[in-house]
Amino acid sequence: MKVLLSINPEHVVNIFSGLKTYEFRRKVFARKDVKTVVVYCTMPIGKIVGEFDIDCIIEDKPSDLWKETQVGSGITKQFFDSYFEGRHVAYALKIGEVRAYEEHVNPSEILDNFTPPQSYMYMDREKLKMGDSRQLELMW
Repeated sequence: MKVLLSINPEHVVNIFSGLKTYEFRRKVFARKDVKTVVVYCTMPIGKIVGEFDIDCIIEDKPSDLWKETQVGSGITKQFFDSYFEGRHVAYALKIGEVRAYEEHVNPSEILDNFTPPQSYMYMDREKLKMGDSRQLELMW
């Protein structure tokens, strides 16, 4: 199973360059069979740009999670603390293999009623439009 995550352009660059090896989240997927993240790069890009495999998901108190992931976080401690402010639990997706797409994909062309997800969106085949099969192959 794949999920689509909205990720800011600066973090996308750091993920695909290998600088950022953890993607932080306030909540994670209910389904346990999620293995791959499809990366939607937020505006001004506004495209699906690639994907990465999830090596593992780490769940911990924010302070302990930072100690474990600060090398490879790709963010400052201040940014981390602000993001998890008031939270008792924090999550980090350990990034495995990354695959940048040669051609970026406009999500509205392949997903019905696309709205960038606030947290995540399961990539169910039922949501796909029947369009350019070349683009659909990128997702599956």
